[in-house]
Amino acid sequence: MRPASRPSSGVIARLRTAALSLAPSHARGVGGQRWGKRRVNQELLPLTAKAATNVDGRDCVSPRFRPVAAGTGNPAAPGHVPSRHIGSGGSCRREGAPCCDKLYTCRLCHDNNEDHQLDRFKVKEVQCINCEKIQHAQQTCEECSTLFGEYYCSICHLFDKDKKQYHCENCGICRIGPKEDFFHCLKCNLCLAMNLQGKHKCIENVSRQNCPICLEDIHTSRVVAHVLPCGHLLHRTCYEEMLKEGYRCPLCMHSALDMTRYWRQLDDEVAQTPMPSEYQNMTVDILCNDCNGRSTVQFHILGMKCNICDSYNTAQAGGCRISLGQQ
Repeated sequence: MRPASRPSSGVIARLRTAALSLAPSHARGVGGQRWGKRRVNQELLPLTAKAATNVDGRDCVSPRFRPVAAGTGNPAAPGHVPSRHIGSGGSCRREGAPCCDKLYTCRLCHDNNEDHQLDRFKVKEVQCINCEKIQHAQQTCEECSTLFGEYYCSICHLFDKDKKQYHCENCGICRIGPKEDFFHCLKCNLCLAMNLQGKHKCIENVSRQNCPICLEDIHTSRVVAHVLPCGHLLHRTCYEEMLKEGYRCPLCMHSALDMTRYWRQLDDEVAQTPMPSEYQNMTVDILCNDCNGRSTVQFHILGMKCNICDSYNTAQAGGCRISLGQQ
């Protein structure tokens, strides 16, 4: 039998090229071929600094990052894992976190997986998911023209779908608009709906306080804030939960909504529930949580009504006493 002839070097090269084209991109490098260093480094390994070209043509050194899969603290495998905090459309970029030299799809994914928070104002670079180019933070990829977000703020480095957002200079962050529907109250230091202009109670820097129920930040929260008649703020979700248990502001005890109808119902119940004879002439000093007024009223087990504003949101401010004529 004649021994098989050795393939020519050209045939070997073509077979090797075909094999590499069928192999997964992160597994190439078999058979003496060079690894696809750009993909392997960006997707799997910690990276060193790279040289990038600045807008004026000079070379500048910018940090390279380790991509992290959304929802985990582990480096991302090749392929894009969309953020669970972004809509079904996902995201076309990863943001470089200068605090830990990692790439995350969004700052919330970063905050959920690290022991620190990402300062969005310090984000300087992003990586395009499609072409993998790391570049200065901007709305469109400079390499493949991929749109990173319908809305982009160059101050907050916020990428998002178009929700009529606008950047408020006084708040220092982006708000969901449209802008013409809101105004910034300088004393409250917060953007409020136009229908509250001149009709709300101002509390200085109220938005810089945490929600008194969940103790989380209000100013930068993604949850809508609810303004109480007393001027204090709660997360809308916390406000709705609060109403299941009570009706008063947890900070000042002022009624959190219009209770006039309920007070009238309580009037009827008091009238239909006479006190025992030994209590019928008993009076008590009360403090009203709604008008902050003090008054002396007849004691009743169902509640003591303020003589000034007719509210039953009152608290006893002294001991009970019986008039001298009845002792």
